[in-house]
Amino acid sequence: MSEAAASWQVERLGRRGDGVAFNAAGERALAALTLPGEIVTGEAEDGKVIAPKIATPSPERVKPACGHYRLCGGCSLMHASDAFVAEWKADLVRSALRAQGLEVAVSDQHLSPERSRRRAVLSGRRSKKGALVGFHARASDVIVDLADCRVLRPAITAALPLLREMVTLGASRQGELSIAVIETPTGLDLAVKGGKPLEPALFGALAALAERGKLARIDWDGQPITRHAPVLTMGRAKVTPPPGSFLQATAEGEAALVAAVRAIIGGAEQVADLFAGCGTFSLSLAETAQVEAFEGLGDPLKALDSAWRNTAGLKRIATHVRDLAKRPLQPDELEKFHAIVIDPPRAGAEAQAREIAASKVPVIAWVSCDPVTFARDARILADAGYMLSRLSVVDQFRWSPHVETVAEFRRS
Repeated sequence: MSEAAASWQVERLGRRGDGVAFNAAGERALAALTLPGEIVTGEAEDGKVIAPKIATPSPERVKPACGHYRLCGGCSLMHASDAFVAEWKADLVRSALRAQGLEVAVSDQHLSPERSRRRAVLSGRRSKKGALVGFHARASDVIVDLADCRVLRPAITAALPLLREMVTLGASRQGELSIAVIETPTGLDLAVKGGKPLEPALFGALAALAERGKLARIDWDGQPITRHAPVLTMGRAKVTPPPGSFLQATAEGEAALVAAVRAIIGGAEQVADLFAGCGTFSLSLAETAQVEAFEGLGDPLKALDSAWRNTAGLKRIATHVRDLAKRPLQPDELEKFHAIVIDPPRAGAEAQAREIAASKVPVIAWVSCDPVTFARDARILADAGYMLSRLSVVDQFRWSPHVETVAEFRRS
């Protein structure tokens, strides 16, 4: 039953982009697709305003550019101006740091353009009329069947009919496919999970589909159907990533992150790249520095090592498989490095931060995709004498609440 049917004043946005609203009685509820300062009406259930109607709009409100927007869960801030979103994301980072007693100005910001996402995870399900392919609706397992998308690269949206054919071929009646898609210069690279067993008839049909659609590779629950090796450029190197591998979401965002990291480490000659993946930073840094790359998974490091060995003119890159959450590098192992680059997962790198804090490495470039865990780890470094001297904000996930940062820490 409803808790209230009232007018609500939106005070601010929460971390996930929903409005935090209050009614005249002081009751609090979340209101999706709203902006600070707006007055909305609607009934509240379980702490959420259901289908809020805008009574007084914010001057920062804009008309969403996508016809799927009100249903699709892929975007949540398309109703706000770019200037508002940029400031809100910068403030997410500043507020998280402030909660840890740290203050720093944002030195620069980057926003990836529309239709620039080269990596995405789509969902697919068979339907009575064929198949659905797209993102889930907000807080739902319903798939919004995409006709177009303002965030995805044009090559991905152009392939949506082909992906529906693939779902029709390979999805069970009740199952849902997870389709990780990456645009590469040699064709789309697909990693599919949840499909039917790859029996000879299905293998042949998928191979024919890949040929017709000029796909580079389809990895079907760990079994590859390769037409051409998918190849990505990182620095001067060419990398063939493992299926479904982590990759920066946009080429423009990757370039901004790499430029910020290079500016921080400067002329360092010995660099540790922690959580290195396939070599986003290692392969660029090896143009001027010797690099030791550490990563918990072996396959990305094999791709990195192969790319390094096949690229002339790079300095040495040594690769090490190591779970840095369970076995962080110790201070004596870190002493030989002139700089550290670290790009941990969303959970951050608390254990590794404590060991870096006990070391004497002079400069750290810390890349993060979560303001709260970044601020926690930054506090650890600050308590040990590192000064947070520079902060860049990078928005690769346009119209979403996700934000990335690159921070410079130096021994004071």
